[in-house]
Amino acid sequence: MTTFLPKEVQDGLDAARLAGLRTSRRLKVRVAGIDYPVLRLRSDGFSVDQERVPALRGLVDLFDGSAHLYRCLIVACEAEAGVMRYEFKRSPQAPTAAPLDYYRDPQAPAGLLPRY
Repeated sequence: MTTFLPKEVQDGLDAARLAGLRTSRRLKVRVAGIDYPVLRLRSDGFSVDQERVPALRGLVDLFDGSAHLYRCLIVACEAEAGVMRYEFKRSPQAPTAAPLDYYRDPQAPAGLLPRY
């Protein structure tokens, strides 16, 4: 059995795979205020459509819908069949609360009850 496919067939398979990845994706990457769809998110990076997304570099934000997941530093890894893969150099989770500008004592009470 041979694994060779004609170029037209391989191009059709790649186009169908990309079309399947594009549908119903909530993941997006935000660069300079512009959102681009993310095709696949992995623990070490993410993939985007090479034709729709310009070359990315540096600090980006990853979102799942409106939830901010990561503020990460990325580097381009490889392009394959119309998909560009980026790897994280650093990807800490986005903070959910604003940082405090004072020291909070761990033994302090959580609140006060009124006197009755």
